[in-house]
Amino acid sequence: MEYLVIFCRKIRLCVMGKQLEQISPELQSFIEKQKIFFVATAACDGLINLSPKGMDSIRVLSPNRVIWLNVTGSGNETAAHLLQNDRMTIMFCAFEGKPLILRLYGKGKTYHPYDLEWNEYIIHFPLMKGARQIFDVNIDMVQTSCGMAVPFMDYNREREELNRWADNKGDEGIVRYWKEKNTVSLDGLTTGIFRQNADL
Repeated sequence: MEYLVIFCRKIRLCVMGKQLEQISPELQSFIEKQKIFFVATAACDGLINLSPKGMDSIRVLSPNRVIWLNVTGSGNETAAHLLQNDRMTIMFCAFEGKPLILRLYGKGKTYHPYDLEWNEYIIHFPLMKGARQIFDVNIDMVQTSCGMAVPFMDYNREREELNRWADNKGDEGIVRYWKEKNTVSLDGLTTGIFRQNADL
């Protein structure tokens, strides 16, 4: 009976979750250990985007601010969405240890290699050929919730295919790829990957 009471209390706390005003030191430590996180954005209309991110690409700058580095991919939805709607949700899941889902709700802005802020923030990340944006997110709310339905999963290693692809492309090849694949979103919205009025 005592075990059942304890179990029910844990379930009740898990279901309720917590809403916090900032990232605590414990949660920052959790974030820094994660190998993958998920980012959701949406423009005013059209498709909602949800993407997994890895490659040691997120940093906590303060209890209410994170930055993350975006590398070249087949789409460029996040950048396009933020030009219309700056809301962003970042989610982490515990795949080992005690269960936890952590969501960061905030407003983001984009820095490209042509922006002055780029050089200030790129130093926080390992060198990655093909890096195309840094997203700067001011956190409005932090929410923890139950992760008891998230399975245990073992981390093996990072994939190297994207880095090899970028190395093979070279700087000029990556820029050509941006022109072909990354200038507009799935809904036809501009992504801002090139400076406005620049010669494409």
